[in-house]
Amino acid sequence: MRISDETIDYVGILAKLDLDEQEKEQAKTDMGNMLDYIDKLNELDTDGVEAMSHVSPIHNVFREDIVEERTLDDRKKILQNAPKQKDGCFVVPKTVE
Repeated sequence: MRISDETIDYVGILAKLDLDEQEKEQAKTDMGNMLDYIDKLNELDTDGVEAMSHVSPIHNVFREDIVEERTLDDRKKILQNAPKQKDGCFVVPKTVE
């Protein structure tokens, strides 16, 4: 399948590219190569191959949302390494004027 100059111009407009003649010729060659590769892929026998959305098997990796009771001791452990703390909370630099 040959790519026309009009197609390259149209794609250039859509992509907001200002291509010179050499770049247009390179784009035509590249697009032609991509389409040739797609044609080659269409020759593959995919009968019996299950459709998939990812190359690797992916399953739901989220954990159950379990409510746990926190104690004052937990807060002390968490704040143990805080550079600054006040009234059981982290003190951070002001970020908004």
